[in-house]
Amino acid sequence: MTVGRVWEMPRRLAYVIGAVVIASSVAMLPAAGVSIVVGEVDAALALGLSAAVTAAAGWVSWRFLGRPAVLTLREGFATVGLAWFVISLFGSLPYLFSGAIPSVTDAFFETVSGFTTTGASILADPGELPRGLLFWRATTQWLGGMGVIVLSVAILPLLGVGGVQLARAESPGPTPDRLTPRFQETARRLWLLYAALTALEALLLWAGDMDLFQAVTHSFTTMSTGGFGTEATSIAGFGAYTQWVITVFMFLAGASFALHFRALRRPRSYLEHPEFRLYAIISVVAVLIVAGGLFEAGESVERAVREAAFNAVSIITTTGFATTDFGSWRPALQVFLVGLMFIGGMAGSTAGSVKTFRVGILSKAAVADLRRIVHPRGVFITRFGRERVRDDVVESIQSFFLFYMFVFMTSTFLLSFIDANLSEELDLVTTASAVAASLGNIGPGLGDVGPAANYAAIPGLGKLLLAGVMIVGRLEIFPVLLLFTRDLWRR
Repeated sequence: MTVGRVWEMPRRLAYVIGAVVIASSVAMLPAAGVSIVVGEVDAALALGLSAAVTAAAGWVSWRFLGRPAVLTLREGFATVGLAWFVISLFGSLPYLFSGAIPSVTDAFFETVSGFTTTGASILADPGELPRGLLFWRATTQWLGGMGVIVLSVAILPLLGVGGVQLARAESPGPTPDRLTPRFQETARRLWLLYAALTALEALLLWAGDMDLFQAVTHSFTTMSTGGFGTEATSIAGFGAYTQWVITVFMFLAGASFALHFRALRRPRSYLEHPEFRLYAIISVVAVLIVAGGLFEAGESVERAVREAAFNAVSIITTTGFATTDFGSWRPALQVFLVGLMFIGGMAGSTAGSVKTFRVGILSKAAVADLRRIVHPRGVFITRFGRERVRDDVVESIQSFFLFYMFVFMTSTFLLSFIDANLSEELDLVTTASAVAASLGNIGPGLGDVGPAANYAAIPGLGKLLLAGVMIVGRLEIFPVLLLFTRDLWRR
């Protein structure tokens, strides 16, 4: 095998990742513009310098190191897995160059949390950041929500690179849900709908008690199910109108955007979609259970329903906003919220975690297995809605869930081990919920990482572990795990 053939795959990966890095540098410019408008000279210079360094690195990778070619499926997985690490490194530059977050580990953690739409933060009060950096912080979530890779897929044909392999690697469902025969056109339509819903939410929030900047940044982080805010108290400091608007748009963001697009012409598509019905049922039941618990604790009916709806939907959709410190709720409700962390929104949404369709199919498959024990000669078919689920799909979902729980348990052990050796004082509730919230891309957990706290107390090595867990969760396990297999890199 010649040296040139050995470097073919890395050069193709460098070409695509370079294009993604260049796109990330362009995304820094609006944040620099915000700093200029509000008179933040230092922040504007930091953002401008970050954009220049990022663009230069991306240009070198794309133009000189890379080689244009159609990606194979395994190269698509490798590109997706590597791209999120790379853009997170460059995305941390504005925090470092401005001095707002001087620690490289903390800046990387904050950026990964942004691009993966996790919402976990090391900042006690985000409002202390310059507005340009707050806007960049929200922008990372908005881009990560629909996917930096999907954004690039829409423009990669101009570079001579196909995007279907990238979409297959990052698609949250069994297969990419196309609205048109060409995936690039599908990506453009979904991004247009994504932007339109973001703009609509911003207008509705601006009509309430948020100023224009707050409305735009919160709409960015709501539609991306990210959860980064501009206040130390998340959404608690805003009125009931604002909280209800955000609740509605969190629910919309947790549903499939392809389904939203189809429902524009045929609203009955919502009721006919089995995953949406399950998603809605789970959300309503969760709200009723939490509201009942809060009402028993002495809350008024209106406040109990509003806080239950906001916080339950926030956890299910993995947004991570909060209107109260649910870590102070009764233990039964806290355990229930941890259970909701393992559900997530629909496939094709911006939400993270396991996803509703997997939960539904796992439940149906488990029931079928129980019936087989009672009736060994019976033939039982797993269905989701009216559609039969193939055995290989069921096995794939079971494998995914097995890997998901393996990553959760292993990471919880490692974080506890790191904490024990660095003499910190984090309890098991904190470490387990931190891993669950990071893997599910939720953000706040319980204990010392609850809504009223942040992740600053996590040791540096623990933050790097959780950053990796966030990326694993955002890319749904396999694209990242495949990076560590020998077969992926063999010709």
